[in-house]
Amino acid sequence: MALAPNVATSSDSNPEAGKSGGRTRVVLILAFAVFFLLGGVTNINDLLVGKFKPMFHLTHAQANLVQMAFFIAYAAFSIPAGIIMSKLGYIRTFVLGFAIVAAAAFLFIPASAAASYPGFLAALFCIGAGITVLQVAMNPVITTLGPVETSHSRLTFAQAFNSIGVFLMVYGGATFLLGDSQPLDAGTASEAQIQAYRVAEGASIGTAYMWLGLLMLVIAALFWMFRSALDRARAEDVKLDGTWGLLVHNRRVQFGALCLFTYVGAEVAIGSNLIAYLGEPSVMGLDLQAAGKLVAIYWLGALVGRLLGGFILRLAKPGRVLAIFAAGAMSLIILSAVTTGTVSGWALILVGLCNSLMFPTIFSLGTEGLGEQTPQGSGIMCTAIVGGAIVPYLFGTVADISGNIRLALAVPLICYAIIAGFGLWAARRATA
Repeated sequence: MALAPNVATSSDSNPEAGKSGGRTRVVLILAFAVFFLLGGVTNINDLLVGKFKPMFHLTHAQANLVQMAFFIAYAAFSIPAGIIMSKLGYIRTFVLGFAIVAAAAFLFIPASAAASYPGFLAALFCIGAGITVLQVAMNPVITTLGPVETSHSRLTFAQAFNSIGVFLMVYGGATFLLGDSQPLDAGTASEAQIQAYRVAEGASIGTAYMWLGLLMLVIAALFWMFRSALDRARAEDVKLDGTWGLLVHNRRVQFGALCLFTYVGAEVAIGSNLIAYLGEPSVMGLDLQAAGKLVAIYWLGALVGRLLGGFILRLAKPGRVLAIFAAGAMSLIILSAVTTGTVSGWALILVGLCNSLMFPTIFSLGTEGLGEQTPQGSGIMCTAIVGGAIVPYLFGTVADISGNIRLALAVPLICYAIIAGFGLWAARRATA
């Protein structure tokens, strides 16, 4: 998933902000590094879903509570994070966000030692809170750190770093987190054996997040050293007035928010359950590590699509492009559902390519023409990211009730159908 645009704030467009010299350039380099890291930290949750399911002998719905714990933080903390940024400024908000992520990462250590699934979920919620704080400040900082006329190229470059981070960290994480997984027959094992198995399996998770926490503290210290670099670029106050009226009365915002909800939900639902899906004997029958590496390929498709996206969007209207990409995702899901073996597995993996342009296209179409109400519209759109919490759980519930994970593909299929409808609607409105 692309990093969320600014929730309800905007950067100062003062050209002096782009002329602050060496200190500002260092902050820009650090910001690009943060885009790289946060993409991986967010999407490593897909591996945790695959890891926790056999480790705690969970149903599909229970395993998808990983994403619910993480993404519910977007709904809970997006607006408070915007308020905090208006008070602290950009860099100090970064420092706070890194500190929260670091503290949350260290919570994985006792959760691993106790082999506690609720403990892991609590830590993931806190990770989500910290990342929400960071993401609220991320895009306006990139915009501020340089001339206004080159802000779009900097944002595109930063998003590329995000996608590269997702691919590399998920691919490497598949080896580190899933490589030592050993099956255990819960029906014949004693309670002591099951607990010992869970502690052993969780050790790699605790170690990985311990190092993540230390890295976050180092980055927080680096940003603290440059905490005054953007003092001239004041973050505006969060604008809440008129938000409810905009949501209730503006059909474009309503449709856009619904589509962003379904897009994030569908993308996360497929990524989260891809390990289980590829492990099905009727699909590819892969072990956890091999399936986890193919999850990285799913996210690599988004990078490839984004690199081509600028060219594609010059050739056709954004609404039409969105409808075509959503139709492509629907076709691949249907192909995966009705076939078996390698074709079935790779068809679902290639949905990642169709996802590539959806987030920025839905966001821009949903906030188009809002004028002075754009900050409120942006806040509504970013709150809709909570779809990443709800839709994966629905996917898991359908898989559990039906007893067939293939039937659960109907959930993202419906999501992409809604997105295709929005694309066609937006294309017609553009020609009117």
